[in-house]
Amino acid sequence: MVGAVLTQNTAWTNVEKAIFQLKQHDLLDAHAIITSAFDELAQIIRPSGYYNVKAKRLRALCAWYLEQGGAEVLATWSLADLRGGLLTVNGVGPETADDIVLYAFYHPVFIIDAYTRRIFSRLGLIDGQASYAELQARFERAIPQNVKVYAHYHALIIELGKRLCKTKPQCEVCCLRDNCKTGVSSYPKGEPYNPLINK
Repeated sequence: MVGAVLTQNTAWTNVEKAIFQLKQHDLLDAHAIITSAFDELAQIIRPSGYYNVKAKRLRALCAWYLEQGGAEVLATWSLADLRGGLLTVNGVGPETADDIVLYAFYHPVFIIDAYTRRIFSRLGLIDGQASYAELQARFERAIPQNVKVYAHYHALIIELGKRLCKTKPQCEVCCLRDNCKTGVSSYPKGEPYNPLINK
């Protein structure tokens, strides 16, 4: 749950550094986070960026979490109630809520992030301006609702987005190139995909 907040607008490698520092200072705990000195907390999570904003958001999430009775109680909530409750927390939007719902409480929700929008827009499969809810509904209709499938699919999207389908895409080494509007327009269709190019 902490990672879902810290990963907002930053790379996971930075989040790992912040989480490591929280562990080193015995602050990877809801009660410890809300009772710690604000400035200390902010400095500890500094590697994640926007550290003052994220310290406030972490405290808000941890306060809500404890008010509800913690993980044991929240684990009994329905998907709709859990997601709805999380969305009432300051700084928790749909993507952060769904990260928590899927990865911390194992409810089948499909996460829509910037990588998903970028990749599937380039493939010509979605309208990049569609709302979060519209895109989520499309994916959840198309893919069987299964926690492991959704988590794995999300992880694969992130890897493709981080490694190849960047802001400046590396279409020449992408296995989806022949099915992608961006890839086909950049490289002639039919040239064999070679994962060793530019390795």
